[in-house]
Amino acid sequence: MLIAITRLVSPAIDRCELTHLERIPIDLERARLQHHAYEKTLRGLGVEVHSLPEEPHLPDSVFVEDTAIVLDECALLTRPGADSRQPETESIARALAPYRKLFNIQAPGTLDGGDVLTVGKTIFVGLSSRSNQAAIDQMQAFLKPYGYTVKGIRVTGCLHLKSAVTQVAEGTHAAEGTLLVNPAWVDKINFPGMKFIEVDPSEQYAANALMVGGTVLYQPAYPKTQARLEAAGIYPILVDESELGKAEGALTCCALIFQVCGET
Repeated sequence: MLIAITRLVSPAIDRCELTHLERIPIDLERARLQHHAYEKTLRGLGVEVHSLPEEPHLPDSVFVEDTAIVLDECALLTRPGADSRQPETESIARALAPYRKLFNIQAPGTLDGGDVLTVGKTIFVGLSSRSNQAAIDQMQAFLKPYGYTVKGIRVTGCLHLKSAVTQVAEGTHAAEGTLLVNPAWVDKINFPGMKFIEVDPSEQYAANALMVGGTVLYQPAYPKTQARLEAAGIYPILVDESELGKAEGALTCCALIFQVCGET
């Protein structure tokens, strides 16, 4: 069974952290309606959604992905790169504790979950304005006993690694899988053995897709890149989270999705 931990949109979302976008007004009610539809889509895929209460004093708290990395064997609580976001991990720790052994990233490490892409036993971590080498070193120490390799990757032009690349298909015995990538923001050479679908150059933010089991969720705002996905045999379910996009959010940001395991 898959579980998704989500959180209601904070009424303070208009005070969100911004790095690469200009601040424009966010329609709170529209953002909440879109987020509700996102959760409904996950439920329609058989995912058990655990929606946490809103955090009125934590503007970015709907973006739960940034607070933890959930693997089959354990979970890492991050130390977000924006100081204002670090209190978000407290309630996430309580939500994850029944399911996983927890580790904590400590100072001077900083890590946002949006910078983490896990493909099999390889974990790619974006070296960005939010995540640093100290966190990567801690991750490797925590996860080496479980057989994981952690690799830092330089990211330019965007907030997180998963702004630039996400997985859209599982691998076979001959390949590790397929990645949707914006090659202007991350170099494909960092992902040996992978197949790639490049975003349309006119849709620079189009590389973020959410894979749930064998299904891909995708934003309707990127029709040219959607056509490239479909040409590769990937037919996504369209889910509009455009209002949260004004807060530099995306589909992967809004849920922590993981398998219920026999042991924690």
